[in-house]
Amino acid sequence: MTSTEKGCQPRTLYIVGTPIGNLEDMTFRAVRILQGVDAIAAEDTRHTGKLLHHFQITTPQVSYHEHNLITRTVELVERLQQGQAIALVSDAGMPGISDPGYELVKACVEVGLTVVPIPGCSAVVAALIASGLPSDRFVFEGFLPAKPKDRRTHLERLKSESRTLVFYEAPHRLRQTLQDLLMLGDDRAIVLARELTKLHEEFWRGTIAEAIDHYRDRDPIGEFTLVLAGAELNPLILSDDALKIELQALLSQGHSRSEASRQLAQQTALPRRQIYQLALSLPNNP
Repeated sequence: MTSTEKGCQPRTLYIVGTPIGNLEDMTFRAVRILQGVDAIAAEDTRHTGKLLHHFQITTPQVSYHEHNLITRTVELVERLQQGQAIALVSDAGMPGISDPGYELVKACVEVGLTVVPIPGCSAVVAALIASGLPSDRFVFEGFLPAKPKDRRTHLERLKSESRTLVFYEAPHRLRQTLQDLLMLGDDRAIVLARELTKLHEEFWRGTIAEAIDHYRDRDPIGEFTLVLAGAELNPLILSDDALKIELQALLSQGHSRSEASRQLAQQTALPRRQIYQLALSLPNNP
């Protein structure tokens, strides 16, 4: 039976999400796709083999990881162009999120092949939504650079980031990362999500300083997702005359009164309507 007869489309790369811990999080659609494709490109074929065995999936695997990205990407694209359907999986979660995947997806898009996401678990989203920190706007930073100097330089750029920050971290680097995060403020709220969806899942909540104390005498165990509160922005306090100067500058740059008012409202504690009324009192921009 061909992949088409099994419900999969030819010349299609399926990006399949897999459980990050609890096997019950595998979706019916993911199982069907993995059963129906011609091949599964897996980050670790041994690891994925256990998942396939559990769901009685016999589709052949081919390895696809950071050490063979270049050659394997070419091979997989050729197989797709010949009419095969291929699924891409990582060890856990969604491929391409701090895991191999981006290069293959990019290559497929460039040659006009179809790319279909099969959504599944993501440690980023799981940790964020249960953290208790603002989840309407957030930034995913993945793993911080391994070298201390590079890591501190990167964190320096994030000092003023007001959106919630999400990081991945390995247990052996957790203590050092928490020390480095002190440069963002020792009283910054942080949530340490550990072993998500697994038997010993844990959410620890506190400040960065408290997190350092918490792990001073206990060894970090399991993979961590860190959710960090964004920086608190101090809104500008401007007089009407100062607001008019700022508005005039934005108008001279080609912004409409509405857009200029919206931008200043984001930077101040004033309502956009109040600023817009001031903008209407200004002469038309030459």
